[in-house]
Amino acid sequence: APALAMEARAACGRRRVGLCVLCGLPAAGKSSLARGLRLLLPRRRHWDCALLAYDELIPPEAFAPAALGAGAPGLPSRWKSHRQELLRCVEHFLQALTSGGPLSAPAGCSEAAWERFVACCRGQGLLSSQAPEAGDCHYVANAAASRPLYFILDDNFYYQSMRYEVYQLARKYSLSFCQIFLECPLEQCLQRNRLRSDPLPDETISQMARKIEMPALDNNAWEKNSLILKSSECALEDNLQIIDFLANVLENPVKQNEQNTEQKEVDQAICAASTVHQADKTCRRIISQAMQDAKDKNAHPSEMKSLAEELNKLKAEFLEDLRQGSHLKSPSSDPVTSVTSSFQYEATTIVNKYILR
Repeated sequence: APALAMEARAACGRRRVGLCVLCGLPAAGKSSLARGLRLLLPRRRHWDCALLAYDELIPPEAFAPAALGAGAPGLPSRWKSHRQELLRCVEHFLQALTSGGPLSAPAGCSEAAWERFVACCRGQGLLSSQAPEAGDCHYVANAAASRPLYFILDDNFYYQSMRYEVYQLARKYSLSFCQIFLECPLEQCLQRNRLRSDPLPDETISQMARKIEMPALDNNAWEKNSLILKSSECALEDNLQIIDFLANVLENPVKQNEQNTEQKEVDQAICAASTVHQADKTCRRIISQAMQDAKDKNAHPSEMKSLAEELNKLKAEFLEDLRQGSHLKSPSSDPVTSVTSSFQYEATTIVNKYILR
């Protein structure tokens, strides 16, 4: 609404707020960097800094390997819904911050998710003591209005679409937005991960490495405020590049776009849904033909069942990638042709395992 946008802009004139997304493979050093910024920014710049660690704010079952884009339908959406729920909590905090009103749970947010978010905010001094008459509401701490506030979002954010959701939030409320991408060799991430008390499976990290999308500074205007660093370059004690980068971003909040921006995004969403539907139909035809080929080659019934399961799992992975936009990098190429061509190649490889035995 225009009134909300005006209110947000006026509030941000009193207090500057930035959203900083940390992205990269698991064990690349993001959490260490996040904790360092949490301590350093108040000391060096006298800014308030809040750390939102997704691993702590999203329940562990959402991070099961099958929920990372592979496996049965429904699992990726379950993991995605937890992320969107957390973003709704962040948005409600921003609304309370800009309006001065109470902070209450957003509609449709689970009680457990809201309690985790509130505990995180209170633990970092972002919420004042709850007034007895406030009921289930909380109040944002009355920090110095002239002191900037940076939210550090610590997660893998391996798809551009995941980061774009945070950018949309910054644009809606005229906040500053940036990304810090940590590059780290896969083998080094795997070695570090194995030393953790609760390590991820190697295959989960390897799969993420194949899918991860670095910031496209030249192609995406919204990713222009991105800093790409080698994991070994992130020692905060002797590297002020990050601090200077964050300071510059804070001075240049995201501007509200033209009025037709939202309609454009709706049109793009409709187009994306149509693209996935077309790709799904084509992949089904490829699977049907592959199964017929295997049958003609006298594949055993038990092998036919295993083949069907493997091909359908592959299809689910390809369609999830397409939904996330990983096949939409080049506007000059047809995404349906691109994804189905790749699917055809991998499906043929799988079929050959069964009929060439």
